[in-house]
Amino acid sequence: MMKTRLLDNKAQLAKLAGSALLIGGGILWFGGHSAAEDGATPAAAATGRPALTVRTAVLREDKWAETLSANGSILPWQEAIIGSQLQGVRIAEVKVSIGDRVRRGEVLATLDNAILRDDDGSPQGKILAPDDGVISSASANVGSMPQAGSELFRLIRKGRLEWRAELTADELMRLRRGMKARVMLVGGRTLSGNVRAISPSVDPNTRYGYALVSLDDSNGVIAGAFARGTFDVSGARKVRWLPASAVLQRGSQSHVLEVDAEGRVHERAVEIGQRKEARIEISKGLQANVPVVESGGAFLTEGDLVRVVKE
Repeated sequence: MMKTRLLDNKAQLAKLAGSALLIGGGILWFGGHSAAEDGATPAAAATGRPALTVRTAVLREDKWAETLSANGSILPWQEAIIGSQLQGVRIAEVKVSIGDRVRRGEVLATLDNAILRDDDGSPQGKILAPDDGVISSASANVGSMPQAGSELFRLIRKGRLEWRAELTADELMRLRRGMKARVMLVGGRTLSGNVRAISPSVDPNTRYGYALVSLDDSNGVIAGAFARGTFDVSGARKVRWLPASAVLQRGSQSHVLEVDAEGRVHERAVEIGQRKEARIEISKGLQANVPVVESGGAFLTEGDLVRVVKE
């Protein structure tokens, strides 16, 4: 009887040991399987998950106006100095004053002398306007006897004014006759015009020369007024450009991030030109129709996968 119980106990112990082995093996198998799966997940994420969602841009081409700025003054186009050709003849009457508009041949003043009289006794000597224009100076006085050739009046011919722009030698060399210019007066009025003449030299002391701009409409403008202006020196050339946010700077080198067909980014060095508002000229390094990251490129590195937002 005792022998039978001992055998039964041994059999039960053997079953328990076998069960423990099976359970332990199952735990080990399950644990090993989970670890393998966990190890595969980060690798898959690293190769298939986009680093960033981006918009892309391609080169666009437009006509940009490049301007050159200058300061200067409003001056008469030409001034005629008017005087008497007779010596010792008294001025009998002055018919005009400064600011008056006159016509060619109009009487500005008359001379009174017993020798210079018509049959009816009226003065024969007259001072006439040599051209249409505006009287800018009048020094003639009734009763005075000016010397021959002395200035009595000054006339702005045709009433035309122009802008004299002060420029350096390098700036003058960029101008051409006929170039368009815009002139801004202190009060806010804007005038348009064209380059009429360019100084062939500069002052050795100031290192400045000048350009003369004929104004299309100078009515109401005062000669001598200060004015700022700009010249269109571009010839409306065509410029290829990108949004400024698409161009990254590393030291002195500019680059963009191209996006390939698989959505991966690749760094491309470019040469840039002028800037205009939020746009920047790309003069070299990028082909047409190649998409680049429009913004957020600073957070990406070579080969990163991105998700492109469709417009």
